Amino acid sequence: MKRLELFEFEDYSWLPKFVRSSITNLILILHRFMGTSEVIASLILEIKKKSEFSQIIDLGSGSGGPMLDVIHRLNLKGHSLQLVLTDLYPHQKTVHKINDKKLEHIHYQETPLNATNFDNAPEGLKTMIASFHHMKPDVAKKILQSAQDNKSPILIYEIAKNTIPTLIWWLLLPISLVILIIMSLFMTLFVRPLSLTQILFTYFIPIIPLVYAWDGQASLMRTYTFEDVESLLPKAVDNTYIWVIEDAKKSTGKNLGYYIMGYPKVES
Repeated sequence: MKRLELFEFEDYSWLPKFVRSSITNLILILHRFMGTSEVIASLILEIKKKSEFSQIIDLGSGSGGPMLDVIHRLNLKGHSLQLVLTDLYPHQKTVHKINDKKLEHIHYQETPLNATNFDNAPEGLKTMIASFHHMKPDVAKKILQSAQDNKSPILIYEIAKNTIPTLIWWLLLPISLVILIIMSLFMTLFVRPLSLTQILFTYFIPIIPLVYAWDGQASLMRTYTFEDVESLLPKAVDNTYIWVIEDAKKSTGKNLGYYIMGYPKVES
């Protein structure tokens, strides 16, 4: 397996909340700049043609990520879809912040949802957006197995592809970190609302850029390759469930990450 089990600061509970929220802000800006909402929305419509659903259950939602924008886009185009955000450890402040807005088509489930077991999960399309790489291989296998066992449609999207040779990645790491630090300084200008805390720990005590840079590089090498994913897929042959692993594309035809799509086969 090419994937490396590196650490990310965001995986640790001791990471200060202001750093975590600031990193989340930067990631949302990155998604906006890259245009991932358009790509994810297109993939959801593609899988909807193969497996009907009226609800999307987002797994490992955290603060919501780009899915809030995705569901807004889909409903504006006339696709009546509900979004349920979930997490194994839902942060109650985030849950109430989103639910208190009483956003149409969006609800954050207050109780934990384990992505490795769909038995008690709400019906609908399961999504994992830029979070699958956080799962260790044994956990990733269980997620894919559970989707197939429950005949539940699933869409996993990763914005990055782990294609660079590992040795080259290590050699270029210092340069890559500097580039991401500079990017974070620029992207912070687009964060709204931008807190004084994020300004302080970005431009004067640059903790946030350093954390963002390392986590960004670590997540690249933690991303599963196509071959890695194939080794994670259920070994037992199931002719009633289909798996697809392909490059994700923007409307311009340009590649932007990749996706894993699973759905039950429709009997003809």
